[in-house]
Amino acid sequence: MMESFPGTLRDIHGLDGMPWWPPAPGWWYVLAAIVLVPVVIAMGYWFAHHGPWLGWRSDARRKLSALRKALTKENPRDVAGRLSELLRRIAMARSGRRVAAGLTGETWLHWLAEKDTSGFDWEKRGQVLLRAPYMPPSMEVERKEIASLIRAATRWIDATQPARNGTDLRTRARMVWTGLLAKIGSEHV
Repeated sequence: MMESFPGTLRDIHGLDGMPWWPPAPGWWYVLAAIVLVPVVIAMGYWFAHHGPWLGWRSDARRKLSALRKALTKENPRDVAGRLSELLRRIAMARSGRRVAAGLTGETWLHWLAEKDTSGFDWEKRGQVLLRAPYMPPSMEVERKEIASLIRAATRWIDATQPARNGTDLRTRARMVWTGLLAKIGSEHV
């Protein structure tokens, strides 16, 4: 029986070639990493600059946009009152309740002019914020005047963006943290 054993064996022929599709599981992981890493980096960048921890800015922009739209349909005096209230909320979110809540009259407008880096003359052109809510119905408020105040408020919000160039991670994290604290403080208003 041993003598017939070598005669039954055949030579080994070449193996069939490996198909290139579908790739092995390891290649799927590499492909997923190539696709997901840029997506995660982009999302991280977006959240760092537009994320919920900087929510008071996006919320303020949204409300200013709503006021801009309401200005075409509603009484400008009412829009001026809401703009004044929104500016105070922005000031409290930005500088804290203790600093901004007690400001009234000319002191309030002087504080706005001092904190606004865009150079808008709040002390002169912002007088309507002080007068409009208390005006008799017979007096008119210019829509153009309120529109310019809304544009100035939008520029003021945009000018308060944290510096992106030359700011290290620790400083940016501190800015984010203070933005969170300001948001928490403004929610209790």
